[in-house]
Amino acid sequence: MTVVHDIDKKMIYAYLDNIKDPEVPALSIIDLGIVKDIQYKEDELEVIITPTYTGCPAMDVISTSIRVMLSTLGFRKVKVTTVLSPAWTTDWMTEEGKRKLKAYGIAPPNPRQQVCNNKLFAPNESVQCPHCDSYHTRRISEFGSTACKALYQCEDCKEPFDYFKCH
Repeated sequence: MTVVHDIDKKMIYAYLDNIKDPEVPALSIIDLGIVKDIQYKEDELEVIITPTYTGCPAMDVISTSIRVMLSTLGFRKVKVTTVLSPAWTTDWMTEEGKRKLKAYGIAPPNPRQQVCNNKLFAPNESVQCPHCDSYHTRRISEFGSTACKALYQCEDCKEPFDYFKCH
């Protein structure tokens, strides 16, 4: 295979959209918003990513998957750079990703902050059950199946569910 010298970023993003998050396989790394940029310099393709949490164990698998995917496209030099600043936020997730989370049975993140009377505040979160859409839910644990999720239970349908925490 030959190395592509004039890359089409849109095409690369489309290929990266096929790489799933190992912890939530319903989401791609594009849905999560962790791919921050793609750069091509001196025959090296660099993909810049930001983890959802510092020390996220899935990042090694994601980095390897990126390298494998891009090498199959003919890129011989692939660099995956992890940046921690600015920190990832659930605001970077796509709306499609949030829909996929709910369909998968995980409550998507609520907006992080709200404005009331020109003051910024973080209200007590009312989390919607992804199973029955009820807001009559309660947090059982600050941590769910992974550090980026909290465990909730619906008071109406009684089903437990993970909530993808805002941050």
